[in-house]
Amino acid sequence: MPDLFQRCREYTLIDDAKAAGLYPYFLPITETTGSEVVIEGRTRLMLGSNNYLGLTFHPKVREAAKAAIDRYGSSCSGSRFLNGTLALHEELEGRLATFLGTEASAVVTTGYTTNLAALGALLQRDDVAVLDKQDHASIYEGVMISRCRIQRYEHVDTADAERVLAALNPTKNAAIITDGVFSMEGDIAPLPELVALKKKYGARLIVDDAHGLGTMGPNGRGTAEHFGVMDDVDLVTGTFSKSFASIGGVIAGPQSVINFIRHHGRSLIYSASMSPAHVAAALAALDIMENDPEPRERLHANVRRMRTGLKELGFKVGEAHTPVLPIYIGEEMRMLPFWRMLFDEGVYTNAVIPPAVAPDATLVRTSFMAMHTAEQIDFALSVFEKVGRLAQLI
Repeated sequence: MPDLFQRCREYTLIDDAKAAGLYPYFLPITETTGSEVVIEGRTRLMLGSNNYLGLTFHPKVREAAKAAIDRYGSSCSGSRFLNGTLALHEELEGRLATFLGTEASAVVTTGYTTNLAALGALLQRDDVAVLDKQDHASIYEGVMISRCRIQRYEHVDTADAERVLAALNPTKNAAIITDGVFSMEGDIAPLPELVALKKKYGARLIVDDAHGLGTMGPNGRGTAEHFGVMDDVDLVTGTFSKSFASIGGVIAGPQSVINFIRHHGRSLIYSASMSPAHVAAALAALDIMENDPEPRERLHANVRRMRTGLKELGFKVGEAHTPVLPIYIGEEMRMLPFWRMLFDEGVYTNAVIPPAVAPDATLVRTSFMAMHTAEQIDFALSVFEKVGRLAQLI
């Protein structure tokens, strides 16, 4: 009988990359201040974190997490379905429903499992999921769990989305499912056009706003608020591991839909609930989002300054006004040495390679925080200029 582990022994790509000094993943951080980290004994500027509002070190967030441990302990030791629901969970759910303008919400243990719970529960075999080709892996896995039909349209291409919708059997349930802000490219979904399509073809619109919540819109309520279409998005999912300085996720929508997901979403039912500290941290972060717009304003000011500087240097960068700023490189064998030189010069970024992108469309993903200082942005631009010239990219 063949050995299941044989393919693992034959997988040498990681060892080869490490031997060449070009392996960019699972690098342990030994110290951090949020905007700076220590990796391999050296301080580096962090341009790869999703801590967009910089709240992981906010004293109110840290104090809330500590107080929750003192009161409730370190874990609920059970699922939300059974013994794992605290008054804190219900407080957070009520606050988030109000914040997002929905009837109800449910909090889930991780952002990834929000989509598994929501999509796995709502969609069934005869339904159709209409997906942007660049949707997050959790969306794809959620619809695959449901075993529904999957149709895809070209990235943020609403004309192609309409082509797909027009070809569907009108007797079948359909849902357009998209990221709000796309995690690698930083592109923003064209929600007004998708709202028009969902109305025209009788579909539902579901938005995973993991990178939009807290960062987009006048009040940080996300991509739908940014476009003024909050009332037209049928279901919102999101995560607390970005702007909310915690870990966990939320599903927000009509009361009947949330109640159905609570009782049919397997990843919600069979996962241990969010820990008390994580719930309290998310609540404290929400307090700050609702009452202090300054972190969001500083965040976008930093991104604008960095985008302008990179474009003036000659880099090809993303144009969407979101916290994610990609630098497009092209071939993988050019991108990895570029990433390594940035790293060696003291700037941590994210290397994005296939299958996340096409083989000739690799990129360095940078993301920014409210806590980045003007001096740190200056330093980052100086490093990009030096390394870009050495790598003959500018």
